[in-house]
Amino acid sequence: MHELAIAESVLETITARTGDRQVTEVRLEVGKLAGVSTDSLRFCFELAAAGTALEGAGLNIDEPPGRARCASCTEEFLLHDRILLCACGSSAVEVLAGDELRIISVEVSR
Repeated sequence: MHELAIAESVLETITARTGDRQVTEVRLEVGKLAGVSTDSLRFCFELAAAGTALEGAGLNIDEPPGRARCASCTEEFLLHDRILLCACGSSAVEVLAGDELRIISVEVSR
């Protein structure tokens, strides 16, 4: 379950910057093409945060859709999975969005 490793990495990154200040909210961006189950990530985040300054923090996850551009016909289109095929039949496709995995913001108590 790589979601646990991701949750632990997020916690380590946040605590490296916030120290022992109580974190009340974390906002992540996890693209639909990132290969991460957001339900599993929420569960793992809660487990990993237990006993830390992030325990009880809200976790908001934005899930931008996949977007791509075809190099053959220049059409931009939505991707629902990692099958990189344009409607024109070309597989010369560049992923523009949807594979993000990043911390957007962290809110700490005063």
